Amino acid sequence: MSFFKSGLAALAMLMLSSASLAQAQVQAPGPDIFGVWRNPKDSVHVEIKPCGGEVCGYVIWANDEARTDARKGSGGELVGRQLLSDFSRGDKGEWRGKVFAPDVNMTFSGRVLVLDAGKLKARGCVLGNFLCKTQVWTRVA
Repeated sequence: MSFFKSGLAALAMLMLSSASLAQAQVQAPGPDIFGVWRNPKDSVHVEIKPCGGEVCGYVIWANDEARTDARKGSGGELVGRQLLSDFSRGDKGEWRGKVFAPDVNMTFSGRVLVLDAGKLKARGCVLGNFLCKTQVWTRVA
C-alpha cells in the first residue's frame, strides 16, 4: 500500500510540475503576445490570451465583409470563433500552433513572432513550409 501511495504522490508531483512548466512557457520573457490584434485590412480583431498551458486567440470583432466571408466558408458566425489554438512558445521567441481560416474552412500550421510592442508577424502554411501566407498584425490599443 505504501508503494501505491508513493506512486500516486510521484504522479501528482509530475502533473503539477508539468502544469507549472506549461504556465511558465506561456509567460516566457520577451515581447508580450497577449492582447487584441487586428489584421492588415482592419477587418478582424483577435484577442490572444492564455488557455490552460497554451495560447489561443478568439475573434472579438469583425466587419460585415469578414463576417459574410466566414459564413460562406464555414457556415458559422465569425465573432466568438477560435482562430488560434494550441500555440506554445518555440525557438527564438516564435509561437507555433494551429490557425483556423473560416473563409476557406481550413486549419493550417501557424507561427507568430512578436516584432515589437505594437506589431506581430503571423504566418500560416498548408503543407509544412509550403504554400504560406504572412501578414503583419497591429496591436489594438
